[in-house]
Amino acid sequence: MIALRPAAERGHVHIGWLDSKHSFSFGEYYDPRHQGWGPLRVINDDRIAAGAGFPTHPHRDMEIITYVLDGAVAHRDSSGGEGVIPVGDVQRMSAGSGIQHSEFNASSTDALRLLQIWIIPDRRGVQPGYQQIRLDPAAKRDALKLIASKDGADGALTIQQDARVYASELSNGAKVRHELAPGRRAWVQVAKGNVTLNGQTLVEGDGAAIEEEPVLELSGAEGGGEVLLFDLP
Repeated sequence: MIALRPAAERGHVHIGWLDSKHSFSFGEYYDPRHQGWGPLRVINDDRIAAGAGFPTHPHRDMEIITYVLDGAVAHRDSSGGEGVIPVGDVQRMSAGSGIQHSEFNASSTDALRLLQIWIIPDRRGVQPGYQQIRLDPAAKRDALKLIASKDGADGALTIQQDARVYASELSNGAKVRHELAPGRRAWVQVAKGNVTLNGQTLVEGDGAAIEEEPVLELSGAEGGGEVLLFDLP
């Protein structure tokens, strides 16, 4: 079963410097039909104006993945850590027992676009920490590249949950397949462009909740697209 979450039906917050679309209930946006999918709790598609961002705020017991689509994020946390996440990098923050951090557009002239993803961990109170990796564009071109998993296989981010997150940039007509084990579910999120999922067309911003589908086939459509695939318990 594949249930489409159309881009146009997502929650929408626009406060001047921030234009954000919420796939699931978040902040002031609440929809009882869309509270997450398994341990996948948040997918926010954030567009942040030059020089703007989120001042210091707290998090606890959440695995937070930042996937940059355009621009770069400057971040700083209460432990003294700071850095920049450019396009092509992906970062994991384990909030664990508690952390405070800030996130700003690193550019004073260019807009920033990112996906912020929250995954509920399978353990509470872990030591907070960060991990950041650089994705080789060739590794996800017309292929599924593992970017986060419980075991950190193949150089992926390590997360505190039995989930596997893949990224793919599909050229027009290119296809990838993913087998979904019995009892597992999946979510597909189109970051850019257009794809088909088991023959169904998805456009930028669309998501899809998937269960009882043993094989997922993604292909680039109408110029291709960039997509994230979540394999979830």
